[in-house]
Amino acid sequence: MEIFHLFDKKYIKNNNEAPIAVFDSGVGGISVLRALLSEMPNENYWYYGDSANAPYGTKSLEEVRRLTVSHVDRFIGEGAKAVVVACNTATSAAVRFLRQKYPSVPLIGIEPALKPAVLSGNHPNVVVMATPMTIREEKFHNLMDRYIGMAHIIPLPCPGLMEYIEHGDVRSVELEQFLERLFEPFEKQKLDAVVLGCTHYPFVSRELKKVLGENVMLFEGGPGTARETKRRIAEADLLRKSREPGKILFENSNDSPDKQRLCRKLLGISFS
Repeated sequence: MEIFHLFDKKYIKNNNEAPIAVFDSGVGGISVLRALLSEMPNENYWYYGDSANAPYGTKSLEEVRRLTVSHVDRFIGEGAKAVVVACNTATSAAVRFLRQKYPSVPLIGIEPALKPAVLSGNHPNVVVMATPMTIREEKFHNLMDRYIGMAHIIPLPCPGLMEYIEHGDVRSVELEQFLERLFEPFEKQKLDAVVLGCTHYPFVSRELKKVLGENVMLFEGGPGTARETKRRIAEADLLRKSREPGKILFENSNDSPDKQRLCRKLLGISFS
């Protein structure tokens, strides 16, 4: 994958060549970008992480909504043909409002992959890892209410976890110890599934497996979001016509070289 210059004249507003904007509070949404690339490798993508204002999950609803709306306004104003809000916290805070503001733009949010986790067994014990704000919001409680009779669902707020990923720490003794403390109240052998309710969390799947054991199933929302994005873009007749691989622009509000390198590392792109 290459980096394309977003403002090249060939990327015209409402043109099928225009990028899909993928937005997160930091680098976590790259787990969703990976799923989008798997589903639609020929599309162009504009990934924006707001690491300078991370974490979103401990902010107020009003602050998260203000930040999210200001970023989406810019994506659409500068020509993105669709927007994926690849952040559970930002989705809870702002997606309903944004869909009302931009009814003609495919605008896709993400939610914890609770349904497949609940359906993974006969009344399984399911832990939902998420930011404190995601767990507080009505959107999450409505989701949980849909499946409450089908599983034992345990919300688990995880303040501090996303900061490990933001600093590029996805495998370390310190991270493993943090996860051990997080799951200390549970009888791990009785857990059937864990929902990764923040897009940062898939990057610590390996460490989670070490802490929880290989029998605990992990579920993330990225693949379902990618399928829904493709459906919505096709429905709007905005799929890119070219069969050539698409290009990616990475931007971050903390635009340091280290953050750029971390984005490529997490996506799996080789770089010098």
